[in-house]
Amino acid sequence: MKEPISPSGEQVELAFDDQHVVVVGVGGGLRRYDVGDRSVLDGYSVVAMCGSGRGQLLAPWPNRIQDGAYEFAGERYQLALDEPERRNAIHGLVRWSQWTVSEQQEERAVLEHRLHPTPGYPFTLDFRLEYTLDEDGLTVRAEATNVGDDACPYGFGAHPYLAGGERLVDGLELRVPADTALASDERSIPIGRQSVDGTELDFRAPRPVGSTQLDHCFTDLRRDHDGRARIELAGRATLWVDESFPYVMVFTGDGLPDVARRSVAVEPMTCAPNAFRSGDGLILLEPGASHAGSWGIVPAT
Repeated sequence: MKEPISPSGEQVELAFDDQHVVVVGVGGGLRRYDVGDRSVLDGYSVVAMCGSGRGQLLAPWPNRIQDGAYEFAGERYQLALDEPERRNAIHGLVRWSQWTVSEQQEERAVLEHRLHPTPGYPFTLDFRLEYTLDEDGLTVRAEATNVGDDACPYGFGAHPYLAGGERLVDGLELRVPADTALASDERSIPIGRQSVDGTELDFRAPRPVGSTQLDHCFTDLRRDHDGRARIELAGRATLWVDESFPYVMVFTGDGLPDVARRSVAVEPMTCAPNAFRSGDGLILLEPGASHAGSWGIVPAT
C-alpha cells in the first residue's frame, strides 16, 4: 500500500539525549519539540496541515503589510491579500513552499530554499536554515542571500508557540524583557510606540499572564551579557534571540480555537510589522549580500 503523504511534507527528525525535534519540508518550520514525554512546543500532527502559523518561518517579511502594497526604489508593488478580513499581506512567501534537506546528522539538519521572483516581490533569495540540538536546547540559524541583480527589502521571523502544558497559560508566569510595545490599530498595523511602564504589557519582571490578551510587538529589548534577550514562560521554556532580532511578537492565541490560551507564541522578528511601508527595522539586501541571525529555545528543567 502506498504510504500517505503528510500535509507538512518530509519529516526531518533530530535527537539529542531525551530531546526530540521534527522539522518539516513544507515551509522548513518546526512541527514538534519534545523533551522526554513533555511537549516544549504547541505543535501539530503529522497528518494535519499546519494551523495558526505554528512553527512556521516568516520571510521575506514577518507579520503584516498594510493593503499588501509598498514602494521600493521608486516602484510600487502589490502583494496578495492573504489576510483578507484585514486587507493585509501576512507572514511572507515561503511558509507553504518546499524546502530541501541539504545536510543531516542525528542532532543537526540544514534546509535550503530558493525564492524566485513573484508578483509583488520580483527578487531572488537563497535561504539556509540550520537546526541544532545540544545540551543547551535548540538553536536555529537563518540566513538569506540576495542572488538577484537588484537590491531588495527583507525581513525575517519565526512563529513557535511555547506550550502551556495541561492548563491555560493564564496561571503561568511570563517574562518579556522589553521597555516598549507597539500600539496597533484594528488591522494589527502599528500606529505608535508606548512605554510599558504602568501598563498591563509590563512583563519585565515575571508575573502571571492572567487575563491579559497579548497580540503585541515588543522592542527595546533588555539583553544579557551575551547579547541575547530571553523571553521566559516559567516552568516551560525560554526563547532567546540574538542581536539581529530587535523585535518579538507575543501572542496568547485568543480567537484561534486550536491554540487559544493553551500556549504563547513568541515570534522573533528582524523588523516591525508593516516594515515594508514604515521602514521600521527593514533590511536592505544588496546583490550578493547576506543577512543571518540566530534564535533558540531552552526547555525548562
